[in-house]
Amino acid sequence: MSIEAKPITPLGQHEYGGEPFPLVLNVPAASLDEACVWAGEHAAELDAQAAAHGAILLRGLPLAKPGDFDAVVSAFDYPNFSYDDSLSNAYRINFTPRVFSANEAPADITIFLHHELAQTPVYPGKLFFFCQTAPDKGGATPICRSDILWERLREQQPGFSEACLAKGLKYSNVMPAEADETSGMGRSWRDTFSAESREAAEARLAKLGYLWEWEANGDLRATTPVLPAVRDLGDGRASFFNQLIAAYKGWRDIRNDPAKAVTFGDGTTLDPADIAAASALADELTFDIPWHPGDLALIDNYVAMHGRRTFKGSRKVLASLVA
Repeated sequence: MSIEAKPITPLGQHEYGGEPFPLVLNVPAASLDEACVWAGEHAAELDAQAAAHGAILLRGLPLAKPGDFDAVVSAFDYPNFSYDDSLSNAYRINFTPRVFSANEAPADITIFLHHELAQTPVYPGKLFFFCQTAPDKGGATPICRSDILWERLREQQPGFSEACLAKGLKYSNVMPAEADETSGMGRSWRDTFSAESREAAEARLAKLGYLWEWEANGDLRATTPVLPAVRDLGDGRASFFNQLIAAYKGWRDIRNDPAKAVTFGDGTTLDPADIAAASALADELTFDIPWHPGDLALIDNYVAMHGRRTFKGSRKVLASLVA
């Protein structure tokens, strides 16, 4: 029996150019095997829809545990983009080679809008989220169409937009010697660069084009090469593809000051008023995914930003990145 996925309209759903954001589909699969078959058969269509809409939320799938999530993601047949091999600064826990916790930061920490790993030279093309346990209160995943944000920025902040396009951005952050589970950016430099020694870390940093400085306590301050602030999507659209909002508003812990986290690619400082205006526009374009157990979201990392609201109770949202 074939599964017929039907669109549903969540409260507050956005619409851009006549297309909903996010696209939400009810997929009434009776078993995990049916869900995997459906995902494999519709993978190309869903890939194209994610690129067009920015994000797809799938409801009705019989997913209950990390292995179920892994099975459905595997059915799409994307190349895996593992946490171990990524340069993510977030502390996470792996459950399978494909599946890990979205972020282990405490519930009272907001994770602001960003494109996954856009603060590094290596980033995934798409990401999946799976809600294993919905929080008692809060905990939504905000998502924002960055292509629409870029259009608005060019209209309302042409000077800032042109500087972002022409200069790019550089990011700096201090990584702890040992994992810090109290921070949203607490992954150790050893894990980040898959290095057991300073020498090995320096070799990786040099290969990636970073600058670095060792702190007296063994922490590592690293500065990226110049990275793009805007991405050409290849279909007449461009997106505000970066980690600027998240870094400037959220990269704060005992080691890091957000005001020092980002510069233009030429080393000049950004005007806080420009970042505040960009953030305000992004907030206007944001839809909050209200998680239900079993929900699966597919987000095109080049088109849509995401974040995390604070929450109460237990929240288990898992992630899987793909090339």
